[in-house]
Parts: sequence; C-alpha cells; structure tokens
Amino acid sequence: MLNKITVVGAGNVGATTAQRLAEKHLARTVVMVDVVEGLPQGKALDQWESAPIEGFDTRIVGANDYGPAAGSDVVVVTAGIARKPGMSRDDLVRTNADIVGKVAGQLKQHCPRAIIVVVSNPLDVMCWVMKQVTGFPRERVIGMAGVLDTARFRAFLADALEVSVEDIEAMVLGGHGDTMVPLISHAAVSGIPVTQLLDRATLDAIIQRTRDGGAEIVDLLKTGSAFYAPSAAVTQMVQAIVHDMRRILPCAAWLEGEYGLAGMYVGVPCKLGRSGLEQIVQIELTPEERAALGKSAEHVKEMMAVVSLR
Repeated sequence: MLNKITVVGAGNVGATTAQRLAEKHLARTVVMVDVVEGLPQGKALDQWESAPIEGFDTRIVGANDYGPAAGSDVVVVTAGIARKPGMSRDDLVRTNADIVGKVAGQLKQHCPRAIIVVVSNPLDVMCWVMKQVTGFPRERVIGMAGVLDTARFRAFLADALEVSVEDIEAMVLGGHGDTMVPLISHAAVSGIPVTQLLDRATLDAIIQRTRDGGAEIVDLLKTGSAFYAPSAAVTQMVQAIVHDMRRILPCAAWLEGEYGLAGMYVGVPCKLGRSGLEQIVQIELTPEERAALGKSAEHVKEMMAVVSLR
C-alpha cells in the first residue's frame, strides 16, 4: 500500500478509477483533483461514505488545487475534453495538450517523484506532452491504452468462441486509435492459437470491432464515452506498480530504438513494477504486424507535429 495516489480529473473515468483504487486498498489516501468547484469534493465524500459497506479504509478526498496531492507516489491523469461536434482532430489535440501541459507543470512542482499514468486522449501525444513538460524519465511517464484495447480484444474473442475471458491470451500494440495493432500471431485460448479456432474473416471482424471499441460505446451512449473498462485498465496498471508485480502489460511507452522506433510514445509490451516502467519487452512480430506498428507510429508522429510546446 502506498501513502498517496492522486487522480487528476473527477469525471466518469477519474471518479470510477478513484473508487477502484480505494476498494483495492492501493493507498492510504486517494486524492481527486478537478477544476470544477465542489465536484471532486462531492464525489469523494460520496465514495468515502461507501467505505463502511465496501470495507476499505482508504480516505478519498477531493480538491480544486494540487496542494493535497503533494508527495503523491502515483498520479493518474484523466484531464481533458472529449471531441465535440464540428471540432477537428487537430483542435482536440491542441486543446488537450494545453490542459495536460498545465497539469504537468503542477505535478512537476507538487509530485516530483511520482510515477504518472496518462489516460487523457489522444493518449500517445498526451504522454509525450507530460514527459516533455515534467522532464521525468520515461520510466515514470507511461500511458494506459493497450490494457484497455487488449481487454476489448479478449472480450470479443471470448464472445466469438463462447469461452471464458480468463482463458483468452492476447495483446494489442500501437497507438490508441484506428491504427492500433491487435496481434493475431500472439492470440490464443489456453495456449491454442485462435487461428486454429476462428477463420480469418471472423478474426478480421473482431480486429475492426476492437479498433472501433470506444466509438461503438459513444454511439450507443449518445452523450459520454466509456469509463468502466478504462478505469479497470488503469487500476490494473497501478496495482502492478504498487505491489511490484512486474506484470507484462501493453502500455504506451517512450521508445528509444525498440521495435526499430524512436522519439514517440507507442503501445508495446511493458514490465511494470515499483519503479514504473522496468523493461520494454521486444517480441517477435510477423512482417504484417511490424509494418502495421510502423504505420501506427507514423500516425502518432503526425499528431505530435500539431502541438507546439513552449
């Protein structure tokens, strides 16, 4: 158990993450920071009042400034806006880069030793903004995307095969978005390759549904986006860090030559432990998968070019 974990942003993803962190006893205190007056305080009080029922002693507190977050061991950043009608993708990148950049400045000042897990979108670019502004090493700035995308991939495979999700082994790499790379070559059911159980057309449909996973939920909800699965994904990452589990999970990491790529955040297999990113694990990819990963990295670079960091 850590002393303090902070969640920046008290929207659906942030608040649900705070609740999950508390219920798993991952810190003595969970702080929620949000610019909306009363929002983090009200949600934190509601969550704390659930403690006697759920059986956790983690104190959840809300704040509109970063004072209570000072000295946090881990920080989860969910701040940012969703894309609005008429807003271009470039406008969204610039707007959220400005928001995340300001958050990064506060974290650099108040939480200089924290491990930061970024959830804000566009994920890979926001990780880069966080790293650049804080000046933290890549080991302490990682992004949550691959865990979520992989969970969706596993869930859809389990549906198609009518088996338990726990028996599905799979991994999704690349940028978080249309160019993500679900790895068919590494997907299996209790060790049995999925290519022996499903035809290529079915697998291609599952891959496409995985890529469209977030959009499918947005279309169904009409207003808002996914938060149950994203909060579960980031909590799994934080749990691996807190308990020094050294789990290998697909996360957005700053590449310095791994997979032949450098100078951007891309989803790759990462070993997570108490120091954050402990190792980027390089696995064998098919020529098709390697080409797709390169294409995904180029897309991340294109979005990075839209942002001007001072």
